[in-house]
Amino acid sequence: MSLRHMENMALHHSSPPGAQRTSWKPWILYSTIIFFLLLCSFSTLVFTLLPFKTVNEHCAAKFGPLPSKWQTTSHEPPCVDEIADWKLKIRQSGLYLIYVQVAPNTTYNEPAPFEVRLYKNEGIIQTLTNNAAIQNVGGTYELHAGDTIDLMFNSEHQVLKNNTYWGIFLIANPQFIS
Repeated sequence: MSLRHMENMALHHSSPPGAQRTSWKPWILYSTIIFFLLLCSFSTLVFTLLPFKTVNEHCAAKFGPLPSKWQTTSHEPPCVDEIADWKLKIRQSGLYLIYVQVAPNTTYNEPAPFEVRLYKNEGIIQTLTNNAAIQNVGGTYELHAGDTIDLMFNSEHQVLKNNTYWGIFLIANPQFIS
């Protein structure tokens, strides 16, 4: 066999005339479509079985920057009670958005380490230890009537209270079907 004959040889077997070759590309497309349809169906089922009752009137509270007092919306009945400057008691169960901005005092030179803690009842939700820049803390939490939320500092002089504030906002009241 000469090299000239090798150049003319087919590298793969050709199908007989009129025969269809199967392709894997349509199967990927069909599988993707079916997956998204199942995902949409599941999401619809979850939101149907676990409805959330959105809040008709806004219920929010904000404290700071100092000199300041608690500022609350006129929601009846109130969703929070003011206990102290940096502490609240939850009166209405629901999903709450908590937001905090902490401005560290960069001139603070005391031996106590910089630490700002956000508490729910007696447990720590979040802790800040970086005193190099303004920090934002918070998130969405499910809170129950009777819970207390507290923002505490390791030392009163660690933060610039005229640039530090925090607040809470009632987002929704979950109504689960039992």
